[in-house]
Parts: sequence; structure tokens; C-alpha cells
Amino acid sequence: MIPIKLRIVGGGEDLLGDMNRKSANMDSLVVCFGEFLIDFVPTVGGVSLAEAPAFKKAPGGAPANVAVCVSRLGGSSAFIGKVGDDEFGHMLANILKENCVDNTGMRFDQSARTALAFVTLRADGEREFLFFRHPSADMRLHESELDINLINKAKIFHCGSISLIEEPCRSAQLAAMTIAKKSGSILSYDPNLRLPLWPSAEAAREGIMSIWEQADLIKVSEDEITFLTEGGDPYDDNVVMNKLFHPNLKLLIVTEGSAGCRYYTKAFKGRVPGIKVKAVDTTGAGDAFVGGLLSSLASDLNIFQDEKGLREALAFANACGALTVTGRGAIPALPTKQAVVDALTQYNAS
Repeated sequence: MIPIKLRIVGGGEDLLGDMNRKSANMDSLVVCFGEFLIDFVPTVGGVSLAEAPAFKKAPGGAPANVAVCVSRLGGSSAFIGKVGDDEFGHMLANILKENCVDNTGMRFDQSARTALAFVTLRADGEREFLFFRHPSADMRLHESELDINLINKAKIFHCGSISLIEEPCRSAQLAAMTIAKKSGSILSYDPNLRLPLWPSAEAAREGIMSIWEQADLIKVSEDEITFLTEGGDPYDDNVVMNKLFHPNLKLLIVTEGSAGCRYYTKAFKGRVPGIKVKAVDTTGAGDAFVGGLLSSLASDLNIFQDEKGLREALAFANACGALTVTGRGAIPALPTKQAVVDALTQYNAS
């Protein structure tokens, strides 16, 4: 096995050290846009939602997970989105603050509740979701409520597809992406397919692909490739390159769970193996991967052209995802930089 050497920026600092460094590191700001909600996760694994004896609440929502992950790894991040003007909404805002994520872009809705999601991994390995958002506050963010100054500061602007499902949030996301692009931000996109939230499979496919060619960086899973290409083989490089890679794309990542990930650029492609761990809850693993990758990119955008540097960043991202599945819930299980470094050191020594 060839050991993967990492360029470590920072190290396992305490919270105060993180805050001091971030104040001088705003030129590497990662701004995440989208949903923030409460995940309810069964207290025991391998059961359906109906069979779960009890649930533990945990903050969730892919873009918020990414923002917290970047911050926990020592980077600078901010979140833009809307929650209810309720106990859960204010709890989520405080969680961002406690994790040193800039929450000034958050808005509070007095007429809609914070979204709830019940999530489980059944014994057969299938994820099961039950959402309560009819509508929820995150769906009601208006373009006029965007924090334009915050978006203009973003070195990387990250978003998903959930906010594209309904208005007015769809228009708000499109406007935010336009602002970010004009200010020179790298646009990062994780479709994060949640089919039950869309009116139909066709609507989901069309909605997800509607912003595809605007993104500089895209992360997709194997299942999402099959869905978006209407049955294409996710392991076939020709399917990936011909149907999903577009001329302006700098990097396309295909995650393969515990097996690791594949990467595609115009100049090179390859695969980076994952780290084997005992999984407890896979919620948030993909978000941790994205957070790990974006934290590296925010420090050095030359990684796009440097295959060695990219492989190091992807090994780091793989480790972020692996460590996250060893705990329950998304944000509570996100790792610190030191934990990731230690995991990779142990992996390379084995």
C-alpha cells in the first residue's frame, strides 16, 4: 500500500484557536446554501422507522452539515438558509454559532415551522426517510432575504438540489448562484437526491440537471449516476464522462461509500480507496466527504490541476466520511481535523 502524505493546514487546535485563525482566514470562506432541519434518528440500528422504539434528535440538512464540517476541520464557513421562528430553528442557529459557522445569513419564518426528518438505516441496508415539510421554513426563503455581502465573500459557494424543488426558494438559490459566480466563487454542487420530496422522478431529474452546467465541482453517488442517466452503469467511465461531465466542469467526484471515490477532470482521472470502519449510522457521510474536500480546496484551488494534491485531498475527504459513520446523527458525528489526521496515520501504518 502506498502511504498518502497530507499537507496539514493547522492541526487539532482547540475551539479558541480555530476562532482566532478563522478571523484571519476569511479569504477562504465556504458559503453553504440550503436546508437546515432536525433529523430524528432511531436509538437502535437496523430497524425501520415503524419499528424504532425511540428517536434521538440531531441537527441535519446537507448544506448545514457541510458548513459545520468545514468549520470543525479548521476552515471558515457560513450558512445561508431559513428556519422556523421556533425552538428548533433557534436551536439550529445556536448550533452553527457554537461550531464557529457564520449564521448571519440565516432567516427566521414566523408562519412556517423548521423542517423535520425521520431517518433510519434498515437491516437490509436501505435508507428510509420520512419528511415533515408542508411547507417548512427552508422552502420559503425569498431572493430579497439573501445576504449578498456574505455571498460575495465566498471563495467556494456550495449548494444542493432540495432548494430547487419549490418556489420561492428555487429563485433564491438561482440568484445566489449568479451572485457567487459573478464574484468569482467556485460553485460546488451535491445533488443529494431525495426522491420522496420531488413531485415525480422526472421532475427530480429535470430539476437536478437544471443547474448542472453552472457547477465547477460536482459530487455524485453511484445511485445518483444511475438515476440521472436513466439506467447508465455508474462504473462505466464513458457513461460518467459522456453524460455527466460538461465543458466548464473542473472536477467530478463519484463517491462509492466505504470503497472510496473516483475523480474525473479534463486532464486526469483515478480512484482513491476509502478507510474501512464499523458503520453505526451513515447519515451525513457524504456531507462530511464534501466538507473535507471543500476545506482542502478553500486552502488551495491549485488542487484542481494537481493530481497528487487532489488525491491527498480526496484521501482526507474519504476519512472524514468514514469517521462520521461511526457515530449517530450527522453534525454530532462530524470529525475534527486531528481525528482525521490520526485515522489516516493509523491507516497508512497498517
